[in-house]
Amino acid sequence: MKDNFKIPVDIVSDDAHSLVILANEFLNYLIVERILADNTIKAYKSDLKKFIIFLNEKGMTDFNLCARENITKFCLREKNSGNSAASIARILVAIKMLFKFLVRDKYLKKNVAEIIESPRMWKTLPNVMSEKEVAALLASVNGNDPNSIRDKAILELMYATGLRISEVVNLKIDNVNMGIGFLKCVGKGGKERIDPIGRKALSAVNKYLTKSRPEIALSSGKLPPAELFITRFGRKFTRQGMWKLIKEYTRLVGVRKNITPHTLRHSFASHMIAHGANLRAVQEMLGHVDISTTQIYIHVDKARLKSIHKKFHPRG
Repeated sequence: MKDNFKIPVDIVSDDAHSLVILANEFLNYLIVERILADNTIKAYKSDLKKFIIFLNEKGMTDFNLCARENITKFCLREKNSGNSAASIARILVAIKMLFKFLVRDKYLKKNVAEIIESPRMWKTLPNVMSEKEVAALLASVNGNDPNSIRDKAILELMYATGLRISEVVNLKIDNVNMGIGFLKCVGKGGKERIDPIGRKALSAVNKYLTKSRPEIALSSGKLPPAELFITRFGRKFTRQGMWKLIKEYTRLVGVRKNITPHTLRHSFASHMIAHGANLRAVQEMLGHVDISTTQIYIHVDKARLKSIHKKFHPRG
């Protein structure tokens, strides 16, 4: 198992090491058998680390000693610490998956976490940019230097495909078929999908590949990595580095909204559905396993329609 996914054994007293060992076995199971995304595993690791510390504070050194009430009290403590309902729901999912794993592998006699209900969560509408804001953002990147050409290609591709920022960072040159205008993307859980690129994004990426990327690689003096987009130092982008780039451009064009790594992805989905795209098709392009995840963009469009009605109807 990758060391950065292990819970350090020195986070609690010696008598709680068995809890840490079993939790690390579970994390290894998520990596090897479930093939969950790195970010998901890191989140579960953080959640379980706090849970083990909580159990240790209560004098528990064996998961068999943990009762349903202990899990409920831990979740309540996290709520009182300011965690959102979404965060607590994720914590509870991690604990439930851990206990299910421990029962399956005969480490635990009874799954006391099985019947605990997740906290009720209001569906929050994703933060999206308007079509006018996106158009202004894309038009603002008009320089002819290598970095500007690259940045234009990044933004055009993200809006054209709805890729997650981690998917763009890890996108390989070989995964992009310029001839037919499609790309192969590896999403959450190692699942592959094929997404169309779109005419304007294809043009921007082609300009980057033929003019900008060779110049960046040459000036850096490094053999470029296999990834499509590289930094001015000739290295692969980090997720944080690309997010910072996007936030800077949105700031320059005066977008005041809270920009997240998913903002262009949310905008892609919302605008597609607003223009009549089939929900199933959008689900496939986004790589959502469950269509209920995609359905939230219908609510985004309804919210937009309601605001238009209120603004223009005489009795709105």
